Amino acid sequence: MTDARSDFMILLGGIGAILIVASLIGQTLALRAGPEGPGKGIQNLNARIAAWWAMVALLAVAFLAGRTGVIILFAFCSFAALREFVTLTARRSADHWAIATAFFAILPAQYYLIWIDWYGLYSVFIPVYAFLLLPVIAVLEGDTQKFLVRISGLQWALMITVYCASYVPALLSLEVDGYEGRAILLIAFLVVVVQLSDVFQYTWGKLIGRHRIAPSLSPSKTWEGLIGGVVSATAVGAALWWITPFTPLQAAVLAFAITIAGFFGGLVMSAIKRDRGVKDWGHLIAGHGGFIDRLDSVMFSAPLFFHLTRYFWSTV
Repeated sequence: MTDARSDFMILLGGIGAILIVASLIGQTLALRAGPEGPGKGIQNLNARIAAWWAMVALLAVAFLAGRTGVIILFAFCSFAALREFVTLTARRSADHWAIATAFFAILPAQYYLIWIDWYGLYSVFIPVYAFLLLPVIAVLEGDTQKFLVRISGLQWALMITVYCASYVPALLSLEVDGYEGRAILLIAFLVVVVQLSDVFQYTWGKLIGRHRIAPSLSPSKTWEGLIGGVVSATAVGAALWWITPFTPLQAAVLAFAITIAGFFGGLVMSAIKRDRGVKDWGHLIAGHGGFIDRLDSVMFSAPLFFHLTRYFWSTV
């Protein structure tokens, strides 16, 4: 574990250096603004950088606390994300017990199964048993108005915000020959690559973006931004091979796969936001919206990364 902590601290130092440079750039742009003060774009940039400092600090504390800290952190994130999702989707008073079951029984049960490493159950608990249980609880209230929409919305909320997100700490259970005690670095690889892909896509889109991919869903997403972001994040993934059990080529392939999954995850969640008529899932994180706005790409890419790693590299 000492080697893992050492490598994590090196990675954390690199991220910190990038954030310091970004902070200096943001503050310089703000100071150089005219008499009217920094524009909305600069203010948004500095708000995002400040939020990144807070998120990196939180992740660092959880990672250094070990397995339990990481599981608690993502359980909290799932709770917050599930709350955001349920707040925006259709619900009625008859859904009270089904919603309460989702929050206070299914969510903690999923993370408990992750904690005890019961793969055979946590891999099917929500998509099978929770999906069957929730409509049973709701139907007992006798309210059939928009029943399918209400229940499927709650099921989808659990699938994305709890089931998919729980595959991030589940990475800690993977056993790879010659990589014992270092699985926490797999989480660092996943989060860094996917989150940087979002940043790169946004940056490339602003610099050279011309052709929009889905204007009605996300006007800021362009083909140029997607290609530039995915290529840049894939390069970063290859460069981070040293914290993984992969070769540089394997790290690049996995980075490519999870960035593509993350991109389409962002599109899907944007479609749901547009359907509900909102711009952000929430306002908890200044400059970043809600938890889902930050985690949508990670939530979609985590199961793919987990199963690819488990199938091709894990010994269990």
